[in-house]
Amino acid sequence: MQYWSPGSIEEAVGLLSETGATTRALAGGTDLLAQIRIGGQAPERVIDLKRIPELGRIDVDAQGFRIGAAVCSAEIGEHEELRAAWPGVVEAAELIGSTQIQGRASLGGNLCNASPAADSVPALIAAGATCTLAGPDGRREVRVEDVVLGPGQTSLALGEIVVDFRLPRPQYRTGDAYLRLIPRSEMDIAVVGAGVCLSLDRDGHCTACRVALGAVAPRPILVAGAGEALVGHAVEGDALAALSAAASAATDPIDDMRGTRDYRIRVAGVMARRAAVIAAERAASRV
Repeated sequence: MQYWSPGSIEEAVGLLSETGATTRALAGGTDLLAQIRIGGQAPERVIDLKRIPELGRIDVDAQGFRIGAAVCSAEIGEHEELRAAWPGVVEAAELIGSTQIQGRASLGGNLCNASPAADSVPALIAAGATCTLAGPDGRREVRVEDVVLGPGQTSLALGEIVVDFRLPRPQYRTGDAYLRLIPRSEMDIAVVGAGVCLSLDRDGHCTACRVALGAVAPRPILVAGAGEALVGHAVEGDALAALSAAASAATDPIDDMRGTRDYRIRVAGVMARRAAVIAAERAASRV
């Protein structure tokens, strides 16, 4: 197996665009190396993206935040301004593996591994994040919810890599949250994950809401009906019940060792409701 460590996006794209060899990009390696060890992957070339400066930093400006695709979860968790603005996204990043894993794992790798149960993806979708892709034909910006097509499958073209994620500065009285249910107390794969981002007016009524779910369909999903159920209402009672019902109705989960289909359907609504309550509390405290 050949190992390459390019120093620029252009060099990385060139290496990934070459045909004739099985090539895999490595952002943190926490999924790829495990897959290689158990025989699930056998690439002839590995392209390590960690040394590319643009992929390894967090930038902040008047428009919002730019998170490099190879920035590790630990660095995201230590970024005070990002944590204050998008606590749900940071919470999700900090749930990826152990402390040691978080020193390597990245948002780009978590997205492109294309697991339906990826923790950071529903939180990014709920927050309305976009990502920049670079490939042989230049750069393009896509919504995070449009990247994963199914288990292990993405919409990236040959030679494309994720460069960064873009998050705007939160609007007035906007808050987000991410929750997951796992069989153990930590370091496990989600049975259900739920991300919610919502905004409130001065009277406490919801003016906008995005709900995203993980581990309940072939890919992380944006549940438009769940968000719409809250708009125009206080985040309580019947409105939360409608959100919960819409979240459960949108799921198409499987039975596996972590939970049955029926259990996941029910839990999806519960987790979405709980995340919405936390997001509303955060929104109300932001002025």
